Amino acid sequence: QVQVVQSGGGLVQPGGSLRLSCVASGSIYSINAMAWYRQAPGNDREFVGQWISSHDRSNFAESVKGRFTISRDAAQRTFYLEMNSLRPQDTAVYYCRGRIVSTELTESDYWGQGTQVTVSS
Repeated sequence: QVQVVQSGGGLVQPGGSLRLSCVASGSIYSINAMAWYRQAPGNDREFVGQWISSHDRSNFAESVKGRFTISRDAAQRTFYLEMNSLRPQDTAVYYCRGRIVSTELTESDYWGQGTQVTVSS
């Protein structure tokens, strides 16, 4: 079994920062990618950014480029979404999605449970 568990989030003032975490655990052979998405009320889920193992690089949506970064602790299988210069329009439920190969060598997507980020004064 593979799990992805999120933590972090909360309420922050405009211009502030938050860090979200995603921890992958279980019968993992490799983590090929870790992505973040967000969904605001009444909106579709949208892509925020991702790290891809094959390139060891991250890419981001234009709306967050230059403000958000992704880092990781490979040993702990933990990924972080660092969010800076937050704006009210960043308010949403944030989800991480791990593209993970299990020890049975099956690649699947595993979603975190979601965490609320609210940017408001």
